[in-house]
Amino acid sequence: MSHVRIVTDSACDLPEPLASELGIEIVPLSIRFGDTELIDREQLSTAEFWRRCTASATLPETAAPAPGRFEAAYRKLAGEGATGIVVVALSSELSATMQSAQLAAKSVAGEIDVDVVDSRSVTMGQGLIAVAAARAARTGLDTAAVAALARSLSTRTQVWGALDTLENLRKGGRIGNAKALLASVLSIKPIIEVRDGRVEEGGRQRTRSKALAFLVSKVANAGPITDLAVMHADTDDVGELVARLQPLATGPILVSDIGPVVGSHAGRGTIGVVFQVTER
Repeated sequence: MSHVRIVTDSACDLPEPLASELGIEIVPLSIRFGDTELIDREQLSTAEFWRRCTASATLPETAAPAPGRFEAAYRKLAGEGATGIVVVALSSELSATMQSAQLAAKSVAGEIDVDVVDSRSVTMGQGLIAVAAARAARTGLDTAAVAALARSLSTRTQVWGALDTLENLRKGGRIGNAKALLASVLSIKPIIEVRDGRVEEGGRQRTRSKALAFLVSKVANAGPITDLAVMHADTDDVGELVARLQPLATGPILVSDIGPVVGSHAGRGTIGVVFQVTER
């Protein structure tokens, strides 16, 4: 019987208990504060990340994992009895992480079957794809079938976020076609969307409250959805957004902290929704 395991990277923002429950292996990216480089989740917690951001005069930078980190993860899972591995990688439009995963897959070719899937997403968009793949793998599907599901979900997963500022995205070079938002007056709350793997302009709202209402409307107008998650970067109004979304949810709403990888680019105060549109 197939025993497929899922690997993803720490841009997924999956809560550790859920990843552990589903046996999802998370390969960490690195975060640099000046000359200090720290391994996400291993040497740097989300709480410590935000403390360091407050104390730092410059924005942190992120770096993709070396191929060796992925190779070690593959060999570990093979040693635990995996018959195949599906990697759900951070969008290739945003990072070299997927390239590292692919190079590592070549290193173990002939030893274990590894299929690297471009999530075309980030944060809990990537995370929900990994979760769905892990649950599917537990039903006995083989590597090809689990990877096919992940690729299908990559086209049906929507990520919308309300930012407090675009400054981090601008300085980090991840702003994509949302540059037009920079001309907005300071009171505007920018909305971003992850579209085709890139960060794009999703709109603009005058107040935080209207930004939250906009996020709710995106879920309400999406049609049938299979999963719903909320992620936030050290915000105090996440409970309000969850309460407003509850009538639209068909199951539990997964709430996640935006970790150092995404937080470095999105900035404190970001809040967002992720959902998967039902295949038609």
